[in-house]
Amino acid sequence: MKRLLGIIFAACTILLAGCASTISSDVTAFHAWPADLKDKSFVFTPTRDQEGSLEYRNYEQLIRAELLRLGFADAVSAKTARLKVAFSYGMQAGTVVVTEPAYDPFWYGPGWHRSWGPWGPGPFYDPFWSPPMQTTTFPVLQRRLYLTITRADNDQKLYEVTVDSEGREATLPMAMPYMVRSAFSDFPGPSGVSRHVELKLDKPKASATVAPAAPANPS
Repeated sequence: MKRLLGIIFAACTILLAGCASTISSDVTAFHAWPADLKDKSFVFTPTRDQEGSLEYRNYEQLIRAELLRLGFADAVSAKTARLKVAFSYGMQAGTVVVTEPAYDPFWYGPGWHRSWGPWGPGPFYDPFWSPPMQTTTFPVLQRRLYLTITRADNDQKLYEVTVDSEGREATLPMAMPYMVRSAFSDFPGPSGVSRHVELKLDKPKASATVAPAAPANPS
């Protein structure tokens, strides 16, 4: 039993380490993307509440970079744009409840209840002697990005994607670069199919260090 608990503990440790080094997202896209669409000039269409928001502008730049990477182009003006891009985002706090056996020497020590079977002594299941359970609650951040691409002339929706991501540490600004990349992974991808996308966190850039000034030589 102690060996089993050790395996469970090791697995949980690996899981937590993986959560700290990756951003996981559930991506669901619906599209009617025309194969013959040549002019992919686009313009963003923020809502009234999004206009003037520095946070919105930051995410807009992330989405623009992905679109340009995929062969889209910034429109010269809103009147000449063939496509319109709109998106919304948000985050809320939630909880995850985990129920697991609790380790207690009283239950798992030398006096662990055993019975004799046809092949000698061995453990048996008895609800009265089953290990006690403990419930642990963890805070979790639930993040969402919703994005659409429509035709500018008739508002026909061509691409619609929802990215849901949750974690215990990364706030929305920290996770958004990875959520945007997940939204356009395998673009346009299968329609109406949910996919799990996991991206490794970029290594933090090393900060520049300034060497201390050498002491002046005495005159």
